[in-house]
Amino acid sequence: MNRYSDKVLENFSNPRNAGTIDDANGVGEIGDPDCGDFMKVYIKVEGDIVTDVKYQIRGCPASIACASAMTELALGKNLDDVMMITNDDIVNALDGLPEFKIHCSALGATGLQKAIMDYFEKHVNKEDAEE
Repeated sequence: MNRYSDKVLENFSNPRNAGTIDDANGVGEIGDPDCGDFMKVYIKVEGDIVTDVKYQIRGCPASIACASAMTELALGKNLDDVMMITNDDIVNALDGLPEFKIHCSALGATGLQKAIMDYFEKHVNKEDAEE
């Protein structure tokens, strides 16, 4: 596959949930020094549900599409399910990526997982210490 799917083009042209969350419960950062892509993921959690996901990204069209698709996969789901979102889930949500762009999906999955780990470090561990 050497061309982008319609879903990749749609998510690149009309990225979903781009931006920041000022009062985010968790923030994750990930970058790929080989290609220069960088992403920051913000999550808002209520109970154990991810109620908002936003991102800032500097990257190629495939990276932007992957970030957009990642937010749609995560919104409204519980933290356990969101933590299990993989690179393959993102690629599948976009109906595939060219082989040389598969690495872009790692930004979304890893950035999201880092934001969840940050949430647990800030909130869950703090609550456990207070008990």
